[in-house]
Amino acid sequence: MTGGERLRIGLVINPTAGKNTGARIGREAASLLAAGGHDIVDLSAMDGAHALERGRDAIVGQSVDCVVVAGGDGMVHLGVNLVAGTDIPLGIIAAGTGNDNARELGLPVRDAAKAVERITHGATRRIDAVRHVTPHGDERWFVGVLAAGFDAVVNERANGWNWPKGRMRYNLAIARELGVFKPIPYVVEIDGSRHETKAMLVAVANGPAYGGGMKVVPSAEFDDGLLDVLIVHELSIPTLLRVFPRIFKGTHVTHPAVEILRGGHVRLEAKGIVAYADGERFEPLPLECEVVPGAVTVLT
Repeated sequence: MTGGERLRIGLVINPTAGKNTGARIGREAASLLAAGGHDIVDLSAMDGAHALERGRDAIVGQSVDCVVVAGGDGMVHLGVNLVAGTDIPLGIIAAGTGNDNARELGLPVRDAAKAVERITHGATRRIDAVRHVTPHGDERWFVGVLAAGFDAVVNERANGWNWPKGRMRYNLAIARELGVFKPIPYVVEIDGSRHETKAMLVAVANGPAYGGGMKVVPSAEFDDGLLDVLIVHELSIPTLLRVFPRIFKGTHVTHPAVEILRGGHVRLEAKGIVAYADGERFEPLPLECEVVPGAVTVLT
């Protein structure tokens, strides 16, 4: 976007993101955008499904020039599902807890003024997104990392609890899962090449990080037209406990049990696994996904 252009901005705010800082930063950004002479079209809703519906209606009706989301990786996920495959650019006001995709894209974090500056005066960048077509024919997209192993199992367990809140719930879920987790038999197909293995973790990465700073696939790039598939092959639980913390620096990839494969089309098959993408509950396996180069325009 060029400075001085009056924009019709479709704004979606997650008020609970970042321990409720999403509402504060979102409102601050909305005030700054309005003060800059832009028209704000509030697309926020009671939940993500209704926000998607409102956003799609606005895009189809050509009532917005761009979509801006305020929140964490879940809101980026929502924004990507709104604009992927269109020419509508996506602005990101990172106000969540993890903010992995925003951070890896070089965007400001928890700073409304800097985020607004990028949205109104910055350049645009085309990045890849990953498309999955459900059995009902609906398209679902993600832009960061799809988790389909131990990490996804922990997410599923944690999301079944109402207490405790925040990070502690996931730490407790990890502790509970470690006591019963066993290597999972997988079929991983990449561009038609079939791999059968028992693994602790399988992740499909368009971006390099997830989980609040975990560099799960440090070699992944948002605009290289490829997916990086990380496989952590069968390990003992004590070895997994030694290797897993290295994920925060990305040094786990040198371990002999870790393999990274690359391709454009990925199919994952395993029993009892629900995949999570951009931290959001996505789809149960088996699932197929493909990278779509340049599918999303980000205001950077």
